[in-house]
Amino acid sequence: MGPRTAAAAACLVLGIGLIGGAATGSWLTGDGGSGATATGFGAAGTLWHSVPVDQLFPPTVQGTGAGPGGADRTWTRIAVAPDTGCADALDPLLRKALAPVGCRRLLRATYTDATQSYVTTVGLLFTKGDAAAMSALAARFRDEHLDRRTDLMPRPYAARGTAAAGFGDNQRATWTVGVLTDAPVVAFAVSGWADGRVVDSPQPAADATRSGATSAPAQAGLGNEAQGLADRVERRLRQTVHSATERPS
Repeated sequence: MGPRTAAAAACLVLGIGLIGGAATGSWLTGDGGSGATATGFGAAGTLWHSVPVDQLFPPTVQGTGAGPGGADRTWTRIAVAPDTGCADALDPLLRKALAPVGCRRLLRATYTDATQSYVTTVGLLFTKGDAAAMSALAARFRDEHLDRRTDLMPRPYAARGTAAAGFGDNQRATWTVGVLTDAPVVAFAVSGWADGRVVDSPQPAADATRSGATSAPAQAGLGNEAQGLADRVERRLRQTVHSATERPS
């Protein structure tokens, strides 16, 4: 199967499996809360098998004002990973840090910018945690600055025959990890150069996007690539949850 054929197959509903296989199952919907919050939290947990991939990871993402200095960005999806567990898709220490909430399913897609100079993998990790567990994990990531540790970077998804073919662990330049508290989801993105160059000193996107940052990832705008895509995918997730909870039963 060629890359274009595989990409087309990836647009099937996630519950059928993005590239073969099936994904079914129930969801842990929280700790018995009531009202809109509980409903939204539970609805978010089911999206990995009930929503088409194009709705979570659109073929094209517009990043108005997302680039350095408020420049606009456009990202094109070049690969969608099969929906999987987390065993081989996350570094061991990151898996350990996320263990308190578990891993239900991991969805990832890789994008490139309009010039095909940069590649970014964005992911949605659907956890088994309830609202309290997600809040506790978010607090730990914040208080211990776990989202800034280079040994807790998410892994990229490289696909043969695409601009991301050489996007491996050693090519990670900048990243962001966000633990949601209104959904059982961890959202992340990791960026690098499309030419496959090795990066000796990766930098968190929060640092690479600061005014005056002089690192190579910062100067190239890679922090904006990671943060911009992660923000927009997370926003789409919330919009999808809102639509699902507003839909008449």
